[in-house]
Amino acid sequence: MYLLIVLFPLLGSLFAGGFGRFLGYRGAALITTSCVFFSFLCSTIAFYEVALCASPVTINCSDWFFCELFDASWGFWFDSLTVVMLIVITSISTLVHLYSVSYMADDPHIPRFMAYLSIFTFFMLMLVTANNFIQMFLGWEGVGLASYLLINFWFTRLQANKSAIKAMLVNRVGDFGLALGIMGIFVVFKTIDFATVFACAAHVQNYEIIIGGYPCHALTIIGILLFVGAVGKSAQLGLHTWLPDAMEGPTPVSALIHAATMVTAGVFMISRCSPLFEYAPDALVTVTIIGAMTTFFAATTGLVQNDLKRVIAYSTCSQLGYMILACGISHYSVGVFHLMNHAFFKALLFLSAGSVIHALSDEQDMRKMGGMVQLLPLTYTMMLIGSLSLVAFPFLTGFYSKDLILEVAYSKYTINANFAYWLGATCVLFTSYYSFRVLFLTFLTSTNAYKASVKNVHESSLLLCIPLIILAFGSIFVGYFAKDMMVGLGTDFWGNAIVQHPQYSCISEFIPQFHRNLPIILTLFGALLAFLVNDFSMLTKKILKPFRTFYIFLNQRWLFDKVYHDFIIKKAFDFGYEISFKTFDKGFLEILGPTGIIKTILQVIKQSKSLQSGYVYHYALLMLIGLTLFITVIGLWTQIEWVLDQRIYLIILGGIFLSNII
Repeated sequence: MYLLIVLFPLLGSLFAGGFGRFLGYRGAALITTSCVFFSFLCSTIAFYEVALCASPVTINCSDWFFCELFDASWGFWFDSLTVVMLIVITSISTLVHLYSVSYMADDPHIPRFMAYLSIFTFFMLMLVTANNFIQMFLGWEGVGLASYLLINFWFTRLQANKSAIKAMLVNRVGDFGLALGIMGIFVVFKTIDFATVFACAAHVQNYEIIIGGYPCHALTIIGILLFVGAVGKSAQLGLHTWLPDAMEGPTPVSALIHAATMVTAGVFMISRCSPLFEYAPDALVTVTIIGAMTTFFAATTGLVQNDLKRVIAYSTCSQLGYMILACGISHYSVGVFHLMNHAFFKALLFLSAGSVIHALSDEQDMRKMGGMVQLLPLTYTMMLIGSLSLVAFPFLTGFYSKDLILEVAYSKYTINANFAYWLGATCVLFTSYYSFRVLFLTFLTSTNAYKASVKNVHESSLLLCIPLIILAFGSIFVGYFAKDMMVGLGTDFWGNAIVQHPQYSCISEFIPQFHRNLPIILTLFGALLAFLVNDFSMLTKKILKPFRTFYIFLNQRWLFDKVYHDFIIKKAFDFGYEISFKTFDKGFLEILGPTGIIKTILQVIKQSKSLQSGYVYHYALLMLIGLTLFITVIGLWTQIEWVLDQRIYLIILGGIFLSNII
């Protein structure tokens, strides 16, 4: 049964991709959705057996490859962390598949689309169930490939091509760091098996490796390299630029990438490797600071974006910063708990946004919407629930994990934790503002939509609404039902899956009341600010006019793309054309390469024809010169044999012979 969890999406993808033309639109959709749904049912049983009954399962399938000490095999590891991820991935993927049946109904290539969705799910399941780093890396690379295929699904669009290539190249940087980290693990531990590496982590905590002639703490270097991989996949500051551009794919793709797959891989990997990170405190400081800065950057950028899906994308980036932040302060269980909660309300937000865009004839600019609450009441209700859960409104799913992250950050009295707390608390205000700004501009203000778009607006079909309603229930109740089980005081839910510090578990219960109430105060203030700014626009234009430059700076995403283009991409293109192509390929290689040598020989032969004058004494002179050179070489051979090889001697003889013939 456990293997079927992984194999079902693969089988669905193979059938839809290989036989889609025979199965047709409905057949491919039915097979892929059914396979992922059966995988979800098996995941539910696995969750009961492994997590609730505390019975971890390890399956060793077969050998992969062996080379001296290095051995890698096909194996699967099902513990509490794995089965939580399985529930999240398969449930969200099933709903996205069901949503796509209606959303992509008019697309002629829906079998290919459903095959890509299923293969995306398969690789993510392979990633979270692996029992060694190599198999995890296979899934890691697989989700990168699947994201490229899905972002570039409409491959006739230039912007989709560019976004897919950008996502692939940016992730290559992070993947390179992860690969180096895995190599470092093998150097230190002589194995890449999870159980062996984590068991031996305490014994190598003082181990040092030499880099550039300097001794460095091995686990710190390994932790930072692994985190570089997480920075790429989970879109942390520096390698985040691919995530907003991934919106060029269909909306179901955005929901799957942002809620259950791809971006959650980095958080999962850090939590999985928590025994290593706990012996690398400097790496944890780096994780905390980058996570907090990502949260702040993405929240400020999302304030002024006008594309509906792009605002939600920056919201994902900000929430991923919260998860990374929680892992950086050693509260991995809280980070994974927020990952699970976030999956439900973020999928709800993206699919609701897709419903709005679908109803408005693919319009995504919020400035061209408004007044949709009367035309799309169900979609408005769904997006309201998702937004309230996102801003951590009391007693909704997001409230139980997002506020807890801030509480545990405040309760850990270190400089990096306090830095993370204040940035995270500030971002609560920003999150509330842009979430309610989306609601006001899309649904509540006076309409700015075109007449041609509005006259055809209608509520979504049943297949579109069923996933939204299910996700709405998840966005309301999941956090409440799972809180005591996953992060409650004294819970043994996680077992040995991740590291938990008993001394950190109950400190957050005793922080000052003001800091416990600060998030809800900032949330309400952000909602009020969004109402004032977006309802009294003439007044706010005068107030915000002095901040025009700052507005442009935020709207241009802190100019990260411009800096990368001017100082990295343009330099790389210039090097590729001016030096690599013109100087090396067209210059050096064409002159000294095989083509250049052949051209030179042919030119010499053509020029030598001018020596054929027809006079006997000219030929006699050439023969005399050739004979003289030959005798000279023979006489000086002992002096120059250390320079010339006997093969060169044959070439000289051949040259003399050819010259005499010519």
